[in-house]
Parts: sequence; C-alpha cells; structure tokens
Amino acid sequence: MTKNPPTDNEQHSLSRSLVLHLLPGVLILLFFAALAPVLRSLGFPSLLAQFLAVTFALIPFELGCILYQAKRQNRTWSLKGIVLYREKIPNWQYVAFIPPLLAWALVCFILISPPIDKVLIESYFSWLPDWFFLYIEPGAYSKGALWLTWFVGVLFNGLAGPMVEELYFRGYLLPRVSRLKGWAPIWNVVLFSVYHFFTPWQNPARILALLPGAHLIQWKKNIYLGMIPHCLLNTTGMLLMLPLLLK
Repeated sequence: MTKNPPTDNEQHSLSRSLVLHLLPGVLILLFFAALAPVLRSLGFPSLLAQFLAVTFALIPFELGCILYQAKRQNRTWSLKGIVLYREKIPNWQYVAFIPPLLAWALVCFILISPPIDKVLIESYFSWLPDWFFLYIEPGAYSKGALWLTWFVGVLFNGLAGPMVEELYFRGYLLPRVSRLKGWAPIWNVVLFSVYHFFTPWQNPARILALLPGAHLIQWKKNIYLGMIPHCLLNTTGMLLMLPLLLK
C-alpha cells in the first residue's frame, strides 16, 4: 500500500534542516578542494573544478535526496508531495516578477558584491591558496581550456545545477520549515548562501540577492519564480566570460 505523500505541514526539525542545507555544500567543497589544484597543474582554471563539483557532487546528492524521498514515500520516482511549491500562477505574474528579481540579483552581484568581496577577502580569506579563488587572468590559460570550462559551466552551472538547487532548496527544504512563517525564507536563504563554502566572501551580496525571490516563492508557492531567474543569472555570468574566449 502506498504511503500518503507528505504535506506542507510535515516539518523538519531545525537541526535536520540545518544538516540538509549544509551537507551538500561540504561535499561540493571537498570535491572542489581535491580537484582544483590538480586541474591548475594541468593547465585548467580552478573554475572548472567548481563546475565539475556541480556536476559530480551537487546534482547527484541533491537530486538523489529528492528521488530517494520520492521512492520512499510514493514507491515511484514521482515528485508529487516531495517537491512542493509548484502551484500554477497566471503567466502575467512570471512577466511581472522575474525581470525585477533578475535585475536586483544582477545589481547585487555586479555592483554591490565586488567591493564587499575585496574587503572580506583581504581581511579574512587572504590565507587561502590562489587556486581557491575563481578569477581567470587573461592569457593565463589556453583557448581550449577556457572553451571546455565555458561549455561545462553553461550546461551544469548555468542550467542543470540551478534547476536542481531550486528543486532541493526551495521545493523540498523551504516548505518543510514553513512553520517559521516569514522567517522561513530567511533561514533558507542564509543557509543556502553559507552552503557555498567555496565563496564565503559573497555571502552578504548573495543573501541580499536571493531574499526577495525566496519570500515570493513562499507567498506564491511556486518554485519556478526562483528557478527561472536563477538559471538566467548563472547563464548571464557565463556570457560575461565570453570576452576572454573571443580575444
């Protein structure tokens, strides 16, 4: 007999929620830290290690966790009752909400983040090895290495990774702390930001960028209001890398 699927009222304890938010970040960090210096020695930027961590750590863990719960609860791979906040909304609301969310995120990451990042890196993270930082110096790598990095980044960091993250963080984890009401999106976004252990200096800008979207997702109970701008934001970041490739 199939178990009843969980509802929005079935909640995770804060300790369980904390672990489920941060554990995949630990796995991503370990994968990145193990691979980045090796790739650098082979003539690839450490950014490729981040993209491969998305491919081989982030996606398998987060999607695997969701599918495990689906199989356990539904006895099938159906995400019904597992990934919540998928209610339909009028199409005009996508048009009304997504451009401002994307614009705000771009402001946070392009204008607000760089000066804060610089201060935090110099004050607290300058002890980290060079390969930990994801900057690509012009002329430091071959065109082949850069193009490979870019294609992997577009596919997994620009599209597949954000889609899985939104399913996991906003569709699976956020509804299960809904008892916190207005604090639930704050809890979710702060932990989602911290889970990016490989770029801790971006936490202030990342939290600012994502809070409006998380509140909107909880209000409208629609994860696609986060998934679409998330994919667009990451893909925009990859497009900004193109000048390095076209020189």
